[in-house]
Amino acid sequence: MVEWQLRRRGIRDERVLGAMGRVPRELFVAPELQGVAYADAALPIAGGQTISQPYMVALICEQLALQGGERALDVGTGSGYQAAVLAELAAEVHTIERLPELAEQARVNLEAAGYGERVHLHVGDGTLGVPERAPFSAIAVAAAALEAPPALYDQLEPRGRLVVPVGGPSGQWLEVVVRTPEGPAVARTVPCRFVPLVAGR
Repeated sequence: MVEWQLRRRGIRDERVLGAMGRVPRELFVAPELQGVAYADAALPIAGGQTISQPYMVALICEQLALQGGERALDVGTGSGYQAAVLAELAAEVHTIERLPELAEQARVNLEAAGYGERVHLHVGDGTLGVPERAPFSAIAVAAAALEAPPALYDQLEPRGRLVVPVGGPSGQWLEVVVRTPEGPAVARTVPCRFVPLVAGR
C-alpha cells in the first residue's frame, strides 16, 4: 500500500508514509472486509459511513504538515482509522463522532490496535468541534461540507491548518484552510468524494 498507492502517487512526507505503514488497517474494517482492507478504495462501515481510501487519509495527513508535538482534532471518527494515523503523527489527538454506535466500535478498534490511550474519543456534533480542548494545531474532517465549518476554523491556533472536503453532490474538493491574522487562507488541492458532513447528533 505504502509503495504502490501512496509514494508512487505523490505522497512525500516520510512521517506520513511511516505512520500509514504502522497502523493495522485491517483492524478498522469489518471482519468480512479484512481481505481487502488495503485496497485502493473507501470501504463501507456501519451507519452508512465509510473508511476513507488510504491515499486520501495520507493526503489529508500530509496537508496537515504535522511535526510531532501538536494537538490534533479528527472530525468524523468512523471506524477510528484516521485518528490512529494521526496518533502516530501528533502528540495529542481528539476525535469526534456523532453516531454513538460508531463511536463505540471505534473505541473497540482503537483499543485492539493499541491506540486506546493515545486517542481521546468524543460523541457529538463534529461541525461544532471540541471547543473545550481547543485550540488545535490541525483539524482533519472526513466528511464533505458545503463550506469549511466556522466553529472548526475558530478552534485553530494561529497558523493552524484545517483540511476539509468542500462541495456537494456535483463535486467536491479537498481544501486546506490556514488561520492567519488576515483571515482564512484557502487552497484547493484535489477532487474527492466523501459522505456528507451532518450537523447534530
